[in-house]
Order: sequence, then structure tokens, then C-alpha cells
Amino acid sequence: MGAIVAIVGRPNVGKSTLFNRLVGGRDAIVHDDPGVTRDRKYGIAEWAGKSYTLIDTGGYVPQSSDVFEKAIREQAEIAMEESDALIFVVDAEAGILPLDLEIASILRTSSKKIFLVANKVDGASREPDAGQFFSLGLGDPVPLSALGGRRIGDFLDDLVAGIRAGEGEAEGDDERLNLAVIGKPNVGKSTLVNALLGKERNIVTDIPGTTRDSIDSVMMHEGREVVLIDTAGLRRRSRITESVEFYSAMRTLRTLERCNVAVQLIDGVGGMDKQDLRIIEEVCTRKRGAVIAVNKWDAVEKDDKTALAYERAIRDLLRQYDYIPLIFISALRKQRTVRVLSLARQVHQRYNSRIATNKLNQALLADIAQTPPSGGSGREIKINYVTQVKTGPPVFAFFTNEPTKIKTAYRRYLENRIRAHFGFEGVPLTLSFRKKHR
Repeated sequence: MGAIVAIVGRPNVGKSTLFNRLVGGRDAIVHDDPGVTRDRKYGIAEWAGKSYTLIDTGGYVPQSSDVFEKAIREQAEIAMEESDALIFVVDAEAGILPLDLEIASILRTSSKKIFLVANKVDGASREPDAGQFFSLGLGDPVPLSALGGRRIGDFLDDLVAGIRAGEGEAEGDDERLNLAVIGKPNVGKSTLVNALLGKERNIVTDIPGTTRDSIDSVMMHEGREVVLIDTAGLRRRSRITESVEFYSAMRTLRTLERCNVAVQLIDGVGGMDKQDLRIIEEVCTRKRGAVIAVNKWDAVEKDDKTALAYERAIRDLLRQYDYIPLIFISALRKQRTVRVLSLARQVHQRYNSRIATNKLNQALLADIAQTPPSGGSGREIKINYVTQVKTGPPVFAFFTNEPTKIKTAYRRYLENRIRAHFGFEGVPLTLSFRKKHR
């Protein structure tokens, strides 16, 4: 399981610049004005073969009565609590400011691994400027330049060596279905979890979740153990007012690191929106199996055509994720809730299934011959062989003379052909293209 790392610090120290540098893109807004990063940005970063989820928080301004600054502070506090490690960014040019001291005093109470980064050290002559931050009591500051990339590699070596997934998470090969119920606040997650546990009435045991306070339940379904991951949603905390959705997003990220199949609940009355789509994207990006359950279906005015029209509308929004199965339920009335478990188990079985190499080649090479790839360079692209190299989730390797010339549209075509021949409903597929050696 990957770790979650949050970047915190006062405004305008270069947190978003560091985030963009580490994830290899420009996903966060970067601007000289303090407070540009109002919301969270998160992405998957990788270094030396290790991947982790990186969170970019807003500027941390403790004890501010300003609503905007209060929301930023709450997001940073949430990130500090929910993450496995923290990167505390300070500004070597500006030196230690009162806010740095205030934040450091809070971080010193945390049991999480803290990486103190002195940003804006653009050359060796500026490195002594970082020494002043040793007085913060958070260890040796790492001098670097997020903008120029100076000493980023050295920092990343230390980062991936010093982070690990939260204690209590599943380790090793767990063949059981680890099922998470996710979704926006107030869509009925707790109601569905309670319905599943109450209906089965056969809870084997309770097991610790992460280092926080969640408890996962091991239950039996049709003779098989299912680990139902606690996603009861938001805990009652008076100081979290402006950042409810952010807290929900953090819990979703944490949960996705611990499951192999996720059931996403959608409010049937309100319909699917952009936030629902973002959650689905996180599920698929992290290569987890997925089921979509449209909840509160009992409260929807409908006729015999409503469900079909509703499903078509959702699939139009899903686009490349339209392989996810969909079910209409009422968690409150326990309508089709057991069917949710059955669907999730089917997805889990496909998630761990393996297709014989001869069957893959027999089916796909005929498709490739009928619709060959085009590289646009005039040189013929040949795909000679395909094999499945991994399960849970499935990974397929295609051997070709031009692995870098396979276009996105053709990758999508091949994925669709795999699904047409072998199913994989609800399962994310990874296609790898490798050089064919003579």
C-alpha cells in the first residue's frame, strides 16, 4: 500500500511549486500572491520505484479569524492527521517568521515523520541560509530549490526511504475481498454499511483499520470472508467547518489505499456531479475494482424507463470509465444491498483472473491484423505477441517493434477488444508495450 504525504507551511513558501516538481506536472496553481491554493491538490508521485500520494494544502495560518485563512488552516490540520508523513516547507530567503514558529510548535506534537524543507536555495552559496531553521526543533533542514530542481533528487531519496504506509494496513497477499464504501458526504455510506452488516448477521471479528480510529469488519458472504472497510465518513469535530469536502476527500484517498474493490455511492435524487466523477477517477487511477451504486432510488419518481435513461446519462458522463457496473439501491430500505456484495465479489474475481496466453493471442492478434496500429512516421508497426504479466489488477504486455509509437487511441482500442473478448467488468486494465527483441 502506498503512503500519503502532505505538504504544509505558511503561504507563499513554494508548496505548490514543490508539489508540481514532485508529481512531474503543473497540477497546482502557482502564483506569487499568498493564499492562491485554497483547496487541496493531490496526485500520485513516484521515485526509485516507490509510489505515494502527495497532497498540496493551502497556506497554513493558525489562529486566524479570517474565513479564508481558517479554511486553509483546517485543510492543513486534516492533512497532518490523515497523512503518513509531512513535508514542512519554509522560505530560506525570508528566514524564520512567527508563523513558521507557530506551525513548528504544532508539528512537534505529531508522531508522523516530518521532513523540513528550506526552499528557494538556488545555489551552494545560499545553503548556509538553511541552517537557521534547525532551531525549529524538527531536525536538519534540507536546502533545495523547488523551482529550479536543485537537490530534489537527494531529498526524494530521503523521502521514499523514510515513509511507509500507515500501521495496521494490509500487508502481503490478501486474497480476500477488501471492500470500501465511498462517496460524497451524506450519500448514505453509513446506512449501507449498517445494512450489509445487519443483513448478514455473521460478523467474524473486528480488526484495526489504520493508525487513526477506524474499525474494519470481517463478515461472511456466501461462505467467503469479506473485509468491509470502515468508511463511516466524517467524524464529529467542531473545528472542521469550512473543509468538510476536503476531509471527505482525504478519507477517500486513505480508504482507496487499503481496498481492492470500491463501491461508490451516488445520490439518486441529486444525480452524479463533478465531485462524483473526481472520486471515480481516483478509484480508477489507483487501479481498484469499482461498482457504482445509485442510492436513495426509492425516493426517485420513476416509471419503467427511468432506470435505463438514468444509466445512459451516467455512462455518458463516465466516458472511458464506462466499464464500471451500476446498480440502483435503497440502503435505508435494504433494497438490493446484498446484490451490491455479489457484484463486488464478481469484480474482485475478475480483478484477480488470468487469461491464458494462447487465448489472448488467438483473439487479439486477429483484431490487430484487422485494425493495425498507425505510427504516422511511415514505418510499419507490428505487434507480434501479447501475454498477461500480472493480476490484481490485470496487466497485459504487448511486444512490438515500436513500443513508443502506440497512440492513446489505439491503446484504448486494444483495451476495448480485451473487454469485448474476456469481460473484466468493473476492473481497470493496464496495457504495457515492450520492445520485441530479435
